[in-house]
Amino acid sequence: MDKGAVPRPARGRPRLRLRRTAGDRGCSSPPARRRLRQRRIEPVIPTRKDQPRQPDFDKAAYRERNRVERLINRLKQYRRIATRYEKRAVNYAAMLAIGMSLLWL
Repeated sequence: MDKGAVPRPARGRPRLRLRRTAGDRGCSSPPARRRLRQRRIEPVIPTRKDQPRQPDFDKAAYRERNRVERLINRLKQYRRIATRYEKRAVNYAAMLAIGMSLLWL
């Protein structure tokens, strides 16, 4: 949660600040929400049953997070992707592209 910006590949200030961050119910603690709001990041985290409801919770954004998570789980069916068998990032990205295309077909 402390990494609220995307670091540059070289030295210097981050090039992008996050607008929102999504998480599951396990990340729903008042200190975590407070820390995100201090950094001007909107939390898209559903509340647990023992906490008061957040009126500004964005269900549509949370559904998108769920879709991405399900896609990653489907990609993990391919053993090469799940175990990160490829050592180089370029080869791993190629395997991801192959896995995505197999899922699309």
